[in-house]
Amino acid sequence: MLIHNIGQNNSILNTFITEIRDEIIQQDSMRFRRNIERIGEILAYEMSKTLDYYKKNIKTPLGTKESYLPQEDLVICSILRAGIPLHRGMLNYFDKAQNAFISAYRKLKENHDFDIQVDYFASPSLEDKTLILVDPMLATGQSLVKVYKSLLSHGIPAKLHIISVIASKPGIEYLSQYFDDNINFWVASVDDKLNNKGYIVPGLGDAGDLAFGSKL
Repeated sequence: MLIHNIGQNNSILNTFITEIRDEIIQQDSMRFRRNIERIGEILAYEMSKTLDYYKKNIKTPLGTKESYLPQEDLVICSILRAGIPLHRGMLNYFDKAQNAFISAYRKLKENHDFDIQVDYFASPSLEDKTLILVDPMLATGQSLVKVYKSLLSHGIPAKLHIISVIASKPGIEYLSQYFDDNINFWVASVDDKLNNKGYIVPGLGDAGDLAFGSKL
């Protein structure tokens, strides 16, 4: 798996990452959602540099100009519900992409372990398309792998890009064992560890709750 840690180099991305982590600023849900969306836009731009392009001559009022436009058939798939603001950021740049949505959550067991439960799935055909799998918080990596396996029932994508805002090193290592070197993983920031409940530390908390309110 090819890892693109965009946060390794200082940029305006630092501001958005800092604000989504700050427990005071997090109290403004609208600002949190917007910052996640802006991070998605930055990751989309960086990812776009690796796409295939075709040449097109554009006629202007004063002449013609040669341009290069993306030619890949994109499908953006988000894991509900936390993935929605990040999905919107990606879609702001890939406005012709098709869309897929899937729900996945941790179902706790008596020994404090958990299974990944998938309950909802809506997707176009993925056969020979470029799949952009969006999950803002990559903790253990188990949810994302389970989701990807479920998506294969709708076809085998030609390419796969995985997009996360914050990832843990253990989660990245888990994905690296599952995905080969043809898979691209794009992330805004990487944290060192997980706690005993499988949450990223220092992380930012529950992205879904911060974006849309707490759940039962």
